[in-house]
Parts: sequence; structure tokens; C-alpha cells
Amino acid sequence: MAARSKARKRAFQILFEADQRGSSVQNVLADWVRHSRSDDRQPPVNEYTMQLVEGYAQHVSRIDELIATYAVDWDLDRMPVADRNIVRLGAYELIWEDETPDAVAIDEAVQLAKEFSTDDSPAFVNGLLGRFKELKPGLRRAE
Repeated sequence: MAARSKARKRAFQILFEADQRGSSVQNVLADWVRHSRSDDRQPPVNEYTMQLVEGYAQHVSRIDELIATYAVDWDLDRMPVADRNIVRLGAYELIWEDETPDAVAIDEAVQLAKEFSTDDSPAFVNGLLGRFKELKPGLRRAE
């Protein structure tokens, strides 16, 4: 698995854990970094993972607003936890990480959905992120 794919997977796991614990992603990220430094069995948290998590944290309100607006027939709170956090991460990377090609951001999110969620999730994630890609120029408005 490529380094960036691993970084995305860890970022997703941090977002998922924060969501499940009702904690901030920054606190969970700090826990992961602390554990990786004190336990040789824990893989290190690489820089791109930190960049994704911290970037998401900066735009969390806008990202959730976009998901709530464009996820047809899905309330954010009723969305499966894995799907919600995959879309959150994918939306951040798609909209704010300019160095990541749009197709890569979407494909990586779809791969996470295949690995961590239901059979219907990859199509849902692909469709919603595809919509964000179409609307991308107007989605970065100031929060």
C-alpha cells in the first residue's frame, strides 16, 4: 500500500475514533502520536496523516454543512459512521488539498468505503464526492 493511502487510512481511523468517542479529532490525533512514540508496536503517525486530520479540523463546520446539504435523503446523524467519516475526509482532501488530483481523492475515499463499510457505501461515497467535484469552485467559501 502506498504511503499516502496508509496516511489516509490512518486519518480515517482517527476521524472515526473521534466520532465514536465524541472527542475532538485533535485530541485523538494527539493520543495516536503519543502512543506511536511510546509503543514500538504502534505505527508512526506520518506527516500527511497529521495534515489531513488537522486540515479537516479547520474546516469541519463547512464540511458537515456541505454533506448535510448535498447528501440526498441522508441526515448526517443517521449516516453510517464509517460513511460519514470517509466522506468528511474525502471532502476535505478534494476541496482543500490542491496537490491531490480530484480523481485520486475520490478513488481513495471509495477504496476506504470498500474496506470499511457496506456494499452500498462505495457508490454513495463516489456520488457525493463526485457532486462536490462538480461544485468545487464555489465550495471553498469562507467559514
